[in-house]
Order: sequence, then C-alpha cells, then structure tokens
Amino acid sequence: MNFQDILFPYIKENVKEYLQTHWEEEECQQDVSLLRKQAEEDSHLDGVVPIPAVPENGADDLQQTIQAVVDNVCWQMSLDRKTTALKQLQGHMWKAAFAAGRMKAEFFEDVVPAVRKWREAGMKVYIYSSGSVEAQKLLFGHSTEGNILELVDGHFDTKIGHKVESESYRKIANSIGCSTNNILFLTDVTLEASAAEEAAVHVAVVVRPGNAGLTDDEKAYYSLISSFSELCLPSST
Repeated sequence: MNFQDILFPYIKENVKEYLQTHWEEEECQQDVSLLRKQAEEDSHLDGVVPIPAVPENGADDLQQTIQAVVDNVCWQMSLDRKTTALKQLQGHMWKAAFAAGRMKAEFFEDVVPAVRKWREAGMKVYIYSSGSVEAQKLLFGHSTEGNILELVDGHFDTKIGHKVESESYRKIANSIGCSTNNILFLTDVTLEASAAEEAAVHVAVVVRPGNAGLTDDEKAYYSLISSFSELCLPSST
C-alpha cells in the first residue's frame, strides 16, 4: 500500500468535481479561504496561481474561481508542498471519498494475517509514514479487509521527524517506551533503512511489485523480504 499511489492521484483527478459539488458548504469555503491566504503568501514564488475572491454572482466567474483553486492545488502538489491549507482540503476530500465508499485501501494479501499473528504473539505494531496520521487512520479504517485499525497500536507521521533522519527513529522508540534494538522497521526505501540502522533499529527491506529497484550492493547488504509471512519474529512473551 502506497500513499503516493492511492491518495494523491485521487486529489488531482477529483478536486474540480469536489469543489463544484461542495462549494456552498461552510467547510469547503473555509478550505478555499485558507488556500487563498496561502496563495497570497506565495505571491513571490514562480508559478503560483492566485485565487480570486468569490464572485457575488455569475456562473462563469465562479467557474474561473474554481479553476484557479484547482490549478493552485495541482501547482502545490507538483512541488510536493505540505501547507496546512493544502493538507486540510486533501483531508476533507479523502474523508468524503472513504465515507462514500469511493476509495478503499488495498493491502497485499500477506499483510493482515501476518500482523494478526504478530499481535497474538504479544508484539506491538506501529505505522510510521510520510502520510499524515489522519490519512493513515482513514486508510486502515476503510480497507478491502474492513476496519483494521484495531491491529495498529499507534501512528506516526513526519511531525516526529523525517523518515531519512535517524533521530526520528530514536524519538519513536522513546515515545513508545522501547529501546531501538527491540524494534524492527519495514521499508522499501533504502535511505530510510539506513537512517533507522543508524539509530540501532533492526531493518528489513520489503521488495514489492512497483517498488524502486535495488542496487547489487543494497541487495547484498540488507535483509530482503517479498512477503510479511517470510519474517520469523521472536515472541515477546
């Protein structure tokens, strides 16, 4: 499951329809107002798309305003920005999509059985993702396996630190009250694996269809798995 592949394309493909459908709602107007303020703050940046004030009347003017919001959102996303205004609109769009059943998170078939097994053995499972905690909870709450939030003991996002910084992994260990050498971190990104190792966290690199390829050196250095069922973890009891 990859946030980039599921959540972000949905925004680009559906933001115009969402704005047209929800425009009159207070929540949507608050989102647009925040995006407009952000656009004013960004006025010195190359490529910024200003968002005109909402017209009093005139369908053509309204469509121009909506198009400006769409263009601004796509511009911000193309730069991988994480502004509060952008994240707020994205969060509201995802929430509406999951509630309506338009989106469901798909997991590889080995994931949920493996997680259940680990928890039965007394282990705890935490998610650390570049996707926000709110987005993580939406995904785990609306998956093709149903609501599996009860399988996760806690969620972390980049508020605790970036995934390529070793200090982030020390902070997570401290937060869950566990030494770093009692944690196994699963990732498909070797820069993250390296940062976790620097913090004395155990690492396995997950090789899945569609993931970035690994160099021969990386393949030789890291423990590689292609399924969660390949992990033989010691019981914590």
